[in-house]
Amino acid sequence: MLRTRAVLVAVTVGWLVPCAGATEKVISRLQALVDRTAREVQAEFAAPALKPEQLALTVIDLRRPDAVVRADYRGDARFYPASVIKLFFAAYAHRLMEDGKLADTPELRRGLRDMIVDSGNEATSYIVDAITGTTSGPELPPAELAAWSERRGVVTRYFQSLGYRNVNAQRKPWGEGPYGREKTDMEAHPPARNFLSTNDTARLLEEIAEGRCVTPARSAQMLALMARDPFAPTADPDSQATGFSGPALTPGMKLWSKAGWVSWARHDAALVELPDGGRVIIVTFTDGKEHAENRAIIAAVARRILAGLAKD
Repeated sequence: MLRTRAVLVAVTVGWLVPCAGATEKVISRLQALVDRTAREVQAEFAAPALKPEQLALTVIDLRRPDAVVRADYRGDARFYPASVIKLFFAAYAHRLMEDGKLADTPELRRGLRDMIVDSGNEATSYIVDAITGTTSGPELPPAELAAWSERRGVVTRYFQSLGYRNVNAQRKPWGEGPYGREKTDMEAHPPARNFLSTNDTARLLEEIAEGRCVTPARSAQMLALMARDPFAPTADPDSQATGFSGPALTPGMKLWSKAGWVSWARHDAALVELPDGGRVIIVTFTDGKEHAENRAIIAAVARRILAGLAKD
């Protein structure tokens, strides 16, 4: 499943780390494609206006492993990530399992599957408890809450230790809530919400796609849970396969992704395999209640990126 010939595209602002083998011309061409995509999508979705601060994109072209190229639009901007944060919980769980600090049980695997495949919040709550040694529950006295909050911050600190700059993975995602110590900790120990940038999300996807997240075997296991079929019929308009980047794919392409959606934000982190075996990851974040139910914006970004790369 993991190939050496790949394209990784993540749409964001501000993360551009050229490989030594990449020429300035190649870097400039990819950056121009990302900038043009941002302009055109904002022009297309002008009623209501998709403002610059409501969009972030990141692109990493891995078709030549010796000359990786990255480009972004607002790639370091911090967004509430919704369910995209679940990729970071999964990666940390695999780190702990690899280090022998978390038991690899059938129940843990069931939770990981339901967290990524179905994006279940209950499964995510279980995984967060398992990897941080914390549980939800009634309020705690200040000293106990501070100790609880310190334990809950272990995922954020792990990614910071790896050089990730815009990852806050402190909070559980909720359908309704939070309550009790979860709520009081948000007030006592800000930031109150998780955040991610598209650059940091793209980096994690690149590591998973190239087998560098924990180990090649664990990267492959994570990627397998992200497999989607964008061509399969579904009655769910917000399916991770068809409600985000999926409509931009054409026959012969394959999709792996993790989407996130709440009433004020809509995101997708997608890995696309092209018919020739090359790979592209497209990460697109959008913000604003007026855009959260617009299923066309993310697909429009992916469609332009894929078309632009095809002309290279």
